[in-house]
Amino acid sequence: MSAKFLLDSTILIDHLNGISAATTWLSKLEPDEALVSVITRAEVLVRANEKWEEVNAFLDDYNCLAIGIDDADMAAGLRNKYHVKLPDAFQAALALREALTLVTRDVHGFEKISDLEVKIPYYL
Repeated sequence: MSAKFLLDSTILIDHLNGISAATTWLSKLEPDEALVSVITRAEVLVRANEKWEEVNAFLDDYNCLAIGIDDADMAAGLRNKYHVKLPDAFQAALALREALTLVTRDVHGFEKISDLEVKIPYYL
């Protein structure tokens, strides 16, 4: 199965913090159905602290999208047009580039971006 989702850090952090709704949703995914970005990877690892190796291994289960020059240009355009945070603009640019649904609980900012499909997989 090809990837359908780009996971935002909120989902992975919830899972690592033991929030069962996140774990349940992630467990329903097929292998390779979801990707992470270098932004998400960094945001999750920043919180890993003493669990660095465990979290790093968990993140390695997901293919990771890199950021290129075209993505940077697109993110800058999204940032300027929609006034979203730059990390969110990068997430949106990558999701749009790969025609993926962005999966997050924090839709603030993302809902403004036209053509971006956003999924909230659970509510707390």
